[in-house]
Parts: sequence; C-alpha cells; structure tokens
Amino acid sequence: MAKKQVKNKQEKPTSFRKVIKWFWIIFAGGIASIFLLFLLASWGALGEMPSFEILENPQTNLASQVLSSDGKILGKYYLRDNRTPVGYKELPKDLVNALVATEDARFYDHAGIDVRGTIRAFAFLGSKGGASTISQQLSRQLFVGEGSKNLPERLIQKIKEWVIATRLERQYTKEEIIAMYFNIYDFGNNADGIRSAARIYFGKEPKALKIEESAMLVGMFKNSSYFNPRRRPEKVKTRRDVVLAQMYKYDYISEKIKDSLQKLPLKINYNPESHNAGLGTYFREHLKKFMKKWVRENPKDDGTRYNINFDGLKIYTTIDSRMQKYAEEAMEEHMAKLQAEFFHQNTKKRNKNAPFARDVEKKSIEYVIERSIRQSERWRVLKNNGKSEKEIIASFDKKIPMTLFTWKGEKDTIMTPRDSLIYTKYYLRASFMSLEPQTGQVKAWVGGINHKYFKYDMVKQGKRQIGSTFKPFVYATAIDQLHLSPCDSMPNGPFCIETGKYGLLEPWCPRNSDGKYEGMRTLKGALANSVNTVTARLMDRVGPANVRSLAQRLGVESEIPEAPSIALGTPDISLYEMLGAYGTFVNQGVYVKPVVVSRIEDKNGTVLYEFVPETKDVLSEDVAYTVLNLMEGVTQSGSGQRLRHNWASKVAVYKDIITGYPYEFKNPIAGKTGTTQNNSDGWFIGMVPNLISGAWVGGEDRQVRFSSTTYGQGASMALPIWGLFMKKCYADPSLGVSKGNFPKPEDLTINVDCSKVNKKDDEGQKDPDDNKSNDGIDF
Repeated sequence: MAKKQVKNKQEKPTSFRKVIKWFWIIFAGGIASIFLLFLLASWGALGEMPSFEILENPQTNLASQVLSSDGKILGKYYLRDNRTPVGYKELPKDLVNALVATEDARFYDHAGIDVRGTIRAFAFLGSKGGASTISQQLSRQLFVGEGSKNLPERLIQKIKEWVIATRLERQYTKEEIIAMYFNIYDFGNNADGIRSAARIYFGKEPKALKIEESAMLVGMFKNSSYFNPRRRPEKVKTRRDVVLAQMYKYDYISEKIKDSLQKLPLKINYNPESHNAGLGTYFREHLKKFMKKWVRENPKDDGTRYNINFDGLKIYTTIDSRMQKYAEEAMEEHMAKLQAEFFHQNTKKRNKNAPFARDVEKKSIEYVIERSIRQSERWRVLKNNGKSEKEIIASFDKKIPMTLFTWKGEKDTIMTPRDSLIYTKYYLRASFMSLEPQTGQVKAWVGGINHKYFKYDMVKQGKRQIGSTFKPFVYATAIDQLHLSPCDSMPNGPFCIETGKYGLLEPWCPRNSDGKYEGMRTLKGALANSVNTVTARLMDRVGPANVRSLAQRLGVESEIPEAPSIALGTPDISLYEMLGAYGTFVNQGVYVKPVVVSRIEDKNGTVLYEFVPETKDVLSEDVAYTVLNLMEGVTQSGSGQRLRHNWASKVAVYKDIITGYPYEFKNPIAGKTGTTQNNSDGWFIGMVPNLISGAWVGGEDRQVRFSSTTYGQGASMALPIWGLFMKKCYADPSLGVSKGNFPKPEDLTINVDCSKVNKKDDEGQKDPDDNKSNDGIDF
C-alpha cells in the first residue's frame, strides 16, 4: 500500500512538467508561427507586397493643378481623385495634434505597431478601442485596401498591414507619415486629401484652418461617408467635440478652450470643386485641349505619356485670378440686365416668334430647332443606346423633371426636352478675353455665361461675323501702302465697285447706317463713326487681297475670302484671333502670339516646359501708332464715346434691365465697336497701353436678336462688359493697368494732329442708337 502511494506522488510532478513543457512548446510554436507568417508576408508568400521602390514613391493618383500667374489655384484635372499633396510644414500644429490625440496617442513612441494597444484590443475584443496606428491606417490606405469580411483573409490582410507599417516607419520620418496620411484620405464630396478638404469645406488652405475646423476634419477619419457635414451636421458636430475632448485629454488644449470650442456651432463654407465650378471654367476646358496635345508631343523619358488626371502636374498659366474674377463679374452684371431687357421685348404678346426675331420665317425657325435637337447631347446618348430616330424624336415631347439656368439661380421644373431647348435659346450668349499686348499673355478668358449649361466656348472655339471691328485692318493696309494720314479726307458720297472687279458678279454698293452721303470725312472721323462708304473706297484702292494678307500676318487664321465685302466685317473670326491681331497695333507693329501657359512642372517640381514667345514684325511703328490714333477717335467722338459718360439708369422701371454707362473714363482708350446685320452680333474691343480686352454678345443662333439697333449694336451689347471690367481693374491698383498715353514713335513721319482740319469732316452721328445696319455691318 505504501509503495503505491509513493508512486502516485512521483507521477504528479511528472504530469505537471509535461503540461509546462507542452505550454512552452505551443507558446514557442505560436511565436514561431507568427514570426513565420510575418516572414512569409514580407517575402510576398501571402500576396504581393510593395517593393522598396514603391515604398519610397507610393503610387497615388494626384490631380494636376491649374495655377494663375498670381499664384492662385484656378482648378484641377482629375477623374476620381481630387488630390493635391501638401508637405508637413503646411499643416497647422492643431491639425496634427488633433490627429495624434484621436487616432494614435502613442504615435511618437512606437515603430509602426502599438503593442499595448494591440494587447488591449485582443484582451477586450476591441470593446475598449482598436489598435490601428496611423502607420497601419496609412499602409491600409496605400497598399492593403479595405478589410475582408472573410476571417482568414482578414487575418492575412492584418499581417500584411503590420509588415508594411513597420517598413513605412523605417522608410519615412514621423512627420512624413502624418503628411502622407492627411494627403491620402478621402474626405468625401470630391475632397481627396487635406488640401482639397480644407478648400471644399472651409474655402481656405490647410495652414489657415482653425482648431475647431481641424477637429471636424480629423473627426471625419472615423468614416467620412457617415460623418458628412453636408448630410449629418449634428453627428459631425458631436464627432468634432469628441476630437476636442481627446485633445484636452492629452494636454494639447486647455479645458477652457475645449469648452468654448465645443459650444461653437458647426460652420462650413462649402466650395465644391468641379469642372463646372470655380474661376475660369471655360478657360480650363480650353487648357485641357492644350494639355492633351502637349502630352502627345512631350512623352516621359520612358516613352509613356503624362496623364493630366493622375500625374500631379503643375500647370502655370498666364491668367490673373483677379482679372478673371473681374471679367466674370462684369459679364454677369451686364448680361443679367441685358437678358431682362431681351425677355421684356420678347414676350409672346410682343413677339409670337420669340425667342426668334419677328421677321424670321417659320420654316427657318423649324429648321433651327430640328438641327439643335439632332446636335443635342440627349440625341447623342439615345442614339448610342440603340434608340431609333422615331423613338428619339418622340422622347423630346415627353415631360420630364429638369433643372434650368436662370440669372437668379437654378430652377427645378417639369417640361419637355423640346421646350427646354427652346427655353435655352432665349438666353443671349457672350464671351470676353483680355491679354497683355507686349507679352501675348492672356489675363482673362470667359467663354460663355455659364459653363454648366452652355459649354460652347465663344472665345476661341466659336466664330462669328465681326462687323466693323475688321475695319482697322482696312485702314492699316491703306496707311501702310498709300501713306495716308488720319487727317486725310475722302468723299462721303455713294460709292459702288463695279461688276467684274475683284470677281464681283454684280455691283457692290454699301450704304451708310445713318443714310447720309454728303461732304467729306477725315479717316479719323470716318472710322470713329463707322462710315461704310469711306471704308469701301479704301478697300477699292488697296484691294481685298492685300487686306486679307495683312489680317493673316496679324494672326487671323480663319477663312477670309478675297471679296470687297470683308471691309465691313463679313468673315467669321474668333475673339481670340481678333485680340491677338489688335495687340500688334499696341505693340508697335510686332505681333506676339497669344499664350496661356508659362511653364509646366511635374509633381516633384521639375520643369517640363517653359514658354518661348512667338513674335514677328508686321507693321512699322509709325503705321501701328497711327492706327491706334485712329481708334482713339472711336472713344472720343464715335460709337465708343459712351465710355466717357457717367450715366446710369435711375428710372425705377428700368434700373434692373439697363446697365447704363457709369464709366467716365478720362484716360486714352483706343477701340472699335462692331455690329453685324440685323443686330445678330455685338462687339467691342478696347485698348490701353498694357491691356487689350474684347467682348462679343449674341444669340446662340443668328435668328435670336434684338429688333432695334438701340439695344442690338455693339456699343449697347458688348461695350458695357468692357467698361465694367476696366472699372474693376482700375479700382485694384495692384494690377497696374495703365492710364497713360500710348507710346509715340520718336520720329513719327505720319501727321496725326488733325486740329487744323475742317471740323465738319469729323462730324457725324455722335452716339448712333437707332439706326439700322446695312450690308452686313453697322458700327
């Protein structure tokens, strides 16, 4: 019996040792297995891992930035990711502190994995918080992706996440990791990265964020889709206050500051960034075409092409953000009032053809509408979806919900697509451009009244008859070839070019818009008042071929026929071409090709392209200056003299529909108005020594127009945009827009002093409001 008891006592220690032994074997095996898993993961056995090179340069989609000449961001190019990286130094201290306090309090103490946090997470199954460090979250965002719902796959992802996090910690400083994390996160509403988020939610750069704004953005890291300040502001405020509490907990802010900030309401200044919003929408679309051509012609070193949506290029443009803003404001101020007048004149009671002119035939209206239907985006989409022509046409007569443009904001309604198409034709279109003549740099570009609803760019893409703005080319040719002076006089009587000359099939006999054909006119007085007969006489003396040649040398690339009628502006030419040509007169006879890009850099700041001016001598200094002198007469005594007035509508019934002429400019201004047949197009191009600007206004179709020249001429439709723009520019001294005289050649050989000329030769209609145009052109 005693022997048996001794044996049992010996067996117990042996069994305990076995348990201990197996515990350590299992523990060591577990450690070894974990180590092996991490080793296998680092070798890529559990799935592809990022290489050293990729870790050094993580591949993220970066939006390309469009920058103004004064350093402002005009817009970006991107498909999915509106991301522009910022460095750690550009992040405010409170933003960084909010992140660390909320997401990873021991961030500065660990090497990628928070051991204490991980043990706590396992022990309490995550009920007391997770254990993901900022480095782990970054590795997930950059390389791993969202967690799988499958447990084994999730475990493998977690292991890869840990391995990458430790590698990131070895590769980058803590500051670089924080910057990368802020830059990679998607804050929703096209706000990819902290810079976009700060601009979209608060309208500012990250470094200008306040503490409470920083706390809101950090709070969104929990789930930006759920904590969306536009959809759930109360929940976002609550989350913001949690972040502020965390900042207090870790001594980043005092209790007093925490309490005061938590009492503040959630305030956002929502500034959506899209291709249809912001400054220079039409310009950015034009620039995109420029960039598509540039990337084709300038490949990377490896032969591949740059992608403006992903490669984070910096495109430095010549646009001045202040001038661009003033141009857009000037257009909106004038066009809203001009449109009100157009509506007033084209109610169905006053005009059964509205929005088309009263004298337009029904067949012509039907043709225009049918053509517009077939050219519409709706037609294209339905056609691509396999719909028959009959089905597509029928769809245009079914009422559907839609949003329409108005000058007072968008309007939700229900109507047929056909009616909506007619509705859009009521709206007069406009364009405006401004450039520096000495450098050719474009400073403002407004291609239309609203890019979201009217995408066709009327600065360069669209071309219309240019009216009397073509006449300076005729006068320049005559002065250059015939050595004429602005003070020389010509008969104002009726004039015809006979059949057969210049290929004419019948006589060409232009008429003056005022119906007067008597006496003599100086060239200066004739151009100032757009006397057609004098211009026709000059055309006959120099010939259409020479005028056409000069216009082409001045940069006009559009088709110009060799016909006498071009003297009155019958060719279709873009505003872009016209301003480039006029720039030659200001730039002492040297043509400088307009430019919109000064340089392009890659995401690392390496210069890929720098602009080199394209110039050519076209006219002598004397001729160029003389043409300027002629055009100064337009604003002194001709159709542009309204710029010298200080008149604005004060009558209550009209004050919202008439812009008036509240300019009262005293400085030298050279310019030219233009009005095409039946008031279809109104133009004005004005120049001061260091800035040329021009405006065009008209309907989408030539059949949409004012019935009276009082409103339909260039001096009424286009000149006010120029006047409002220049007033804004002069009110901003930082722009340095000149009020001085045009530079005069030292040894001017052409007489421009017409003070001794018979004044009757310069007299004519001083402000032609009510005359109807003839033969294609008015003023």
